[in-house]
Amino acid sequence: MNVRRRLIPTAVVTALGLAALSACSSASAGAGNTDKFDVVASFYPMQFLAQQIGGDHVNVTTLTEPGQEPHDLEISAKQTAQLQESDAVLYLKSLQPAVDKAVGQSEIKTKIDAATLTELENHGTAGHSHEGEEEHSEESESALDPHVWLDPVKYAEVAKGVGAAFEKADPDNAADYKTNTESLVKKLDELSTQYTDGLKNTKTKVFFTNHSAFAYLAERYGLTQESVTGVDPESEPSAARMKELQSEAKADGVTTVFYETLVSDKTAKTLADDAGLRTDVLDPLEGITDKSKGDDYFQVMQANLTALEKALGAK
Repeated sequence: MNVRRRLIPTAVVTALGLAALSACSSASAGAGNTDKFDVVASFYPMQFLAQQIGGDHVNVTTLTEPGQEPHDLEISAKQTAQLQESDAVLYLKSLQPAVDKAVGQSEIKTKIDAATLTELENHGTAGHSHEGEEEHSEESESALDPHVWLDPVKYAEVAKGVGAAFEKADPDNAADYKTNTESLVKKLDELSTQYTDGLKNTKTKVFFTNHSAFAYLAERYGLTQESVTGVDPESEPSAARMKELQSEAKADGVTTVFYETLVSDKTAKTLADDAGLRTDVLDPLEGITDKSKGDDYFQVMQANLTALEKALGAK
């Protein structure tokens, strides 16, 4: 659909077949200048929105390949060209600095920042303390928490904004985008209801995670997330933090330390061994791989709900 042409070296143009899932087929399609509305998504949650809302009208490619840790993404020359040749980019500012920089330098007419479509919060000091204890502050982060897609309600707010942006950028297919958005929002509302019902009556409300990706989800459904590390999944916790969590596990009846598929489970398993806890996967849905407990957002979120119900002792 993109009719703009730019002078890009032939070698770069040839390399534009970035491995990605396409909304129209399983085959990898060119990122730009197709006969569809060409959308570049920064990572899986944005890709899923673009595919669900765009349907057959969009050609979606992603900057973050399946299995790649999105926080660590570096933008290549071919991905820069991919951005320039597309009709729209859908990203979440502050999650991937390299993407933020590339988008800022690009000349794409439609830049959709999911962070502007819902309210972000600072969860750096999220947690709680017991009598006689000081709330931990060593993991505090000053930045706003970008993990809004793990809260179905906030994800639905983002979906509505993306749908409106697609309607404006590609008015010929606006009616379909509106219908698809409404359908997606309905499914997200149903998912939120399932979480509310499944987690309202549990033995404990506290769960441990490898890194603090689930604060929005916890806040939405009356839970408390305690992370071994901070927002950065690769950071190392202090010995004091590990000792603090062992004490808290006993105080709050915590049974499980959750880890995720795209980063090492070493720290989570060390804590579990020291505190006599189980380990399980709670997927932050930053990418779908063959290790994911599901093929798409909804299937993995259902698996996450099942894991939380078991760990929290749902009745």
